[in-house]
Amino acid sequence: MSGADRHRTLHSTEVDAPAEVVYGIVSDVTRWPEFFAPNVHVEHLERTAASERIQIWATANSEVKTWISRREFDAEQLKVGFRQEVSQPPVASMGGEWVVTAIDARRSRLDLHHDFTVVEDAPEGLAWINSALDTNSAAELAGIKRIAEQHTELDQLMFSFDDTLHVAADGADVFEFLNRADLWPERVPHVARLDLTEDVPGVQVMAMDTRTADGSTHTTESIRVVFGSDRIVYKQTTVPALMTAHTGRWTIEAAGDGVDVTSRHTVIIKPSAIERILGEGKTVADARAYIHHALSTNSTTTLKFARDFAEARRG
Repeated sequence: MSGADRHRTLHSTEVDAPAEVVYGIVSDVTRWPEFFAPNVHVEHLERTAASERIQIWATANSEVKTWISRREFDAEQLKVGFRQEVSQPPVASMGGEWVVTAIDARRSRLDLHHDFTVVEDAPEGLAWINSALDTNSAAELAGIKRIAEQHTELDQLMFSFDDTLHVAADGADVFEFLNRADLWPERVPHVARLDLTEDVPGVQVMAMDTRTADGSTHTTESIRVVFGSDRIVYKQTTVPALMTAHTGRWTIEAAGDGVDVTSRHTVIIKPSAIERILGEGKTVADARAYIHHALSTNSTTTLKFARDFAEARRG
């Protein structure tokens, strides 16, 4: 085989939702980390009405990979084409197309095409890519199907909120506190355990045990992407039972005599778990309030310890 050999795959699903709804989910990458299990973060590099250039961080065969892609939109034909500009081995090149086809007014078919070449046409590279495509494509299609079929409820199930604290100190010291999450068990009382690895600079994989008010602990697993010294984004890859997705970010902005530090959370509630977790008769509104309170309490506590750490250094 030569390096020019191109391989092709097709993954498909049927969705009980109108084709336009499905296309809207495919075309809006800003919500992919919440919708698709493998996607950790998407960063826009360029954007026009007809195309965009993005950098994606995602898991593939339990590894965190990042690549840059250009996407072209055809809203009339309900198609989105994509091509990686910068790939990571064993991928030499990768592209494809999302195609949405209406079955009737309320059902549609979604096809995900990939074409790719393998570095040096290595058989083990081909096997790795096929495995990753099978796993990730199935997860992405399942995510689109789930979200599209809940589209009438999504405004209630998905929500975001911020907690902001002013810190009269240097942003670099706040960033050090947030970035060195491996030290949180020593610095943050509600963190019982935290294992962190950073095999690639700026990409952190962590598992954390958090103590709750009743003395119990719950475990979450996350991937964090660090941008410069003023922003850290993350996605929980293992989430509490009441959620289907949880992403967040820490941002540091100059303000007055110091910085404003903000913790943002974005959550999608799992409706089928509400009564099992919160009790009979509890609603989506109850779940929103419960999750908001729990996450806000923990993030605000962390912000306060970051403030104390940074202000002590300035003092």
